[in-house]
Amino acid sequence: MKLIVVIPALNEERTIKEVISGIPRQIPGITSIETIVVDDGSTDATALLAAASGAAVISHRRNLGVGAAFQTGIRESLKAGADIIVNLDADGQFNPGDIPRLLPPLLSGQAEFVTASRFAKKEFMPVMPAIKEWGNLWMVRIINFITRKHFTDVSCGFRAYSREAALRLTLFGHFTYTQETFIDLAFKNIAMAEVPLKVQGERQHGQSRVANNLWRYGLKAFTIIFRAARDYRPHYFFGLPGLIIFTAGVGSGAFLLYHFLNTGQTYPYRSLVQLSGVLIIVGFLLLFLSLLADMMHRNRIITEEAVYHARKAAYSK
Repeated sequence: MKLIVVIPALNEERTIKEVISGIPRQIPGITSIETIVVDDGSTDATALLAAASGAAVISHRRNLGVGAAFQTGIRESLKAGADIIVNLDADGQFNPGDIPRLLPPLLSGQAEFVTASRFAKKEFMPVMPAIKEWGNLWMVRIINFITRKHFTDVSCGFRAYSREAALRLTLFGHFTYTQETFIDLAFKNIAMAEVPLKVQGERQHGQSRVANNLWRYGLKAFTIIFRAARDYRPHYFFGLPGLIIFTAGVGSGAFLLYHFLNTGQTYPYRSLVQLSGVLIIVGFLLLFLSLLADMMHRNRIITEEAVYHARKAAYSK
């Protein structure tokens, strides 16, 4: 059983050596442990220090985003024959010594994807700014609503993937990957589990490379979630609003017709003539779009199954 630890990194020369050295060299049930650092266009000595610490280093020529770095790490791990892939941040907020605590659900076959949860237990909740805690809470609520699952933390980057989950994973966001991963794997019926872990709420050095501007992070993360919801729940995204608008149009039109039959005139509701017409047309178009989007979603399922088998063949051990 081969385990590869993937560490996306951007200008983390202060912490990268400590993170790599903290990775356990032996774990029960694991025969081989390797480390891959994905240097996402660092301008400091991150790549050199990572290589000197014994990690394999894959470098992006320019900064592409932590989502892109994560995808590179997954791809390189599959090429290297990983049975389990653990993703770990390079900033030292997560304790590499906790890696064995993520593995039991994978090794027992209970889950294919395991994530650390900072909020599953009150005693493990990290100290963080109120706005960040509020943002995490709402991210959880949105992802739970979309996936119909019950998670407590969807933004933590400390995670473990089975080879099967990694082969199935299809992501589009380059800025971040954390929330999109939950949506993608949940809709592919990949068994998932959370493990409560204590982590540092704030970085020891510098600012977060992803969430240094919380409003920008929230907007970009929400855009990724918004697109995923559109792709995976087209009936909710287009159909439900379309049905509501169409019903409102028909209702207002029926009321106007009833008023006209009883009074012989449309006054004082003449504005409902145009309004009901617009609502009916817009509602119908949204319902039609939901049908087209559903057809595209079905085609996506077929395409992703083909991609999965192509990956499996390309990365066969």
